[in-house]
Amino acid sequence: MKARISRRDFIEKGSKGLIGVAMVPYFLKSNLPRAFAATAAGDMGLRDYYAHFEASDRIIRDVIDAALSRGGDYCDVFFQHRISNNIGLEDNAVNRAYSDVSLGVGIRVLKGEQTGYSFTEDISPKAMKLAAETASNIADSRKMTAPVKLKLQEAPNYYLIETPWEKVPIDRKIPYLQKINDKVFTLDKRVIKSRIFFVDQTSYILIATSEGKISYDYQPMGTIYVSCIAEKNGQREQNSFNLSGRRGIEFFTPETTDRLAKEAVRRTVNLFTAVKPEAGEMEMVMAAGSSGILLHEAIGHGMEADFNRKKISIYSDKLNKPIAEKFVTIVDDGTNPNIRGSINIDDEANKTEKTFLVEDGILRSYMHDRISAHHYGMDPTGNGRRQSFRYAPQPRMRNTYMLPGPHNREEIIRSVKKGLYAEQFTNGQVFIGAGDFTFYVKSGYIIENGKLTKPIKDVNIIGNGPEVLRNVVMVADDFKMAEGGWTCGKNSQRVPASMGLPTVKVSKITVGGVNI
Repeated sequence: MKARISRRDFIEKGSKGLIGVAMVPYFLKSNLPRAFAATAAGDMGLRDYYAHFEASDRIIRDVIDAALSRGGDYCDVFFQHRISNNIGLEDNAVNRAYSDVSLGVGIRVLKGEQTGYSFTEDISPKAMKLAAETASNIADSRKMTAPVKLKLQEAPNYYLIETPWEKVPIDRKIPYLQKINDKVFTLDKRVIKSRIFFVDQTSYILIATSEGKISYDYQPMGTIYVSCIAEKNGQREQNSFNLSGRRGIEFFTPETTDRLAKEAVRRTVNLFTAVKPEAGEMEMVMAAGSSGILLHEAIGHGMEADFNRKKISIYSDKLNKPIAEKFVTIVDDGTNPNIRGSINIDDEANKTEKTFLVEDGILRSYMHDRISAHHYGMDPTGNGRRQSFRYAPQPRMRNTYMLPGPHNREEIIRSVKKGLYAEQFTNGQVFIGAGDFTFYVKSGYIIENGKLTKPIKDVNIIGNGPEVLRNVVMVADDFKMAEGGWTCGKNSQRVPASMGLPTVKVSKITVGGVNI
């Protein structure tokens, strides 16, 4: 919707129409309403997912047989139905509202470490078999495969919610945006503009493999993003805050909406007095929480197994070797309840887990999908992920974070004579092979003689991920998981992820500030 209309007019005149548009694709297939009739998405079983995708054991076995008809070693069939709803409110008026629905199946065939992949948005048996035959061309023999018997693989549920998003009408969502908008303008008279976005997403997935595994998952996601602009004596500043997770509407309580507004305004008005520090090499303290994006980008990607299998990553020859101080332990975890990067199963039907990448300073594991796990002679770690049914899976992070250490935040800050305290990072670029990176510190503080002094903004930092890891000299006991809507990009695919960090001190990093 491009026209700007008032909140009241939008609710009264537009909500039913929007919901109708969003729901039309659900009813294009006669059996889909039966799945939505379940009392809760978490109560749906395999029979419901078969009905949802008009599939059956026999149909799936026929697709697998076609996929392996030319002698492939392995095949998986990935069904997905994703529904996203987006609402935007700007300066007290709804200025956008749209829904996006995708439905399809992706079929992957492996021959050694080679991949054949095909997908179709038509999930009829005929179309799926045609896609399977296309994927089968990665192989070139006529080896006969034994018929596969599918066995359900149960999985725990790390994101229980009360109400599925597809049962929440738009007129129940908009008041949350309006309350945040009103709060933003009452908190500080210097605020002149606000933008608020509400995105909810539901994904149904069903995965079957030629090894006989079949599994399913219902994956919810909710995100609210708040941005505001403030003006003082002709100077304008902008900043934002957002919360996201595998949660339902019940997460967005009055306390949550109040916090969204307060934090967005606080971050913005703090920039009026922000300065740029002196350029050069100095100590840096990373604040607990979302500063973990530096860990994710500069270090985490280098521990994804495909980069190591191909000898691209600097960590490819570092397994079981020390790469950090003994008090540094880093995990990649899919089991954190309701966190954005959590998954009950990965996109290869493997159960998720908590994988110790670095334990007591020693590199213990990479993040594996099926291909890399086979290459290294181990089990997958549950990191095979894909953007959608249109893509083949690859090793990807879930929730990557550093565990608490032996120090405390106040002790760490007191130990710094001259340095930076970084709260919020943005615009990061990383070169996976060597691990070189550049980031902007959007907000933080200068540390002088053990105290936080002037706020900072838009400060460029430059470094090398493995070197930064080696230079972590203090880790606090105040671990915090990031709460925002992080999305990780790799090889043209994007997946939801999260990260976390306790307060961490890096002994030296290059800061692109002001030359004195």
